[in-house]
Amino acid sequence: MRATKKSVGQLLHYYAQGGMMMITNDQIEAYLIETGVPFEEVKEGFWLIHNEDDDVDNIVVVHTAPVITFRVKLMDAPTENRVELFEHLLKLNASSMIAGAYGLEEKAVVIVDSLQSENLDYNEFQASVDAIAFAVREHYEELRAFAPTKKKEN
Repeated sequence: MRATKKSVGQLLHYYAQGGMMMITNDQIEAYLIETGVPFEEVKEGFWLIHNEDDDVDNIVVVHTAPVITFRVKLMDAPTENRVELFEHLLKLNASSMIAGAYGLEEKAVVIVDSLQSENLDYNEFQASVDAIAFAVREHYEELRAFAPTKKKEN
């Protein structure tokens, strides 16, 4: 990104005040554009990233100052093998997650990452998106094995 007189002025003001500069929704949208992946703004402060080329679709990005949250639903939590799945998710959180964590949201298995939006830069933003995409690519098939298989009806 090229610095403009306005952005340089904002930075100088920021450093002169010694305070925190809150990232705006426009800056988050600029970060999304810079990633080069398709996305849509659902409403103010709420975006969906669609990256079907990377086998990761519908990463939700929500900005509620002072936090930006990234979330993707992997699957519905199974009714069987729950304890085994939850134990496996905890092990993945401890050993394989670069950023964020697996969790349960209502009846769904999700990956969630949260960052402070004060001073958030593009590299931090991109790292969260990449870490979630990496986790989905690396773990989805093994997690799907915990879901019951549907029986064919004759």
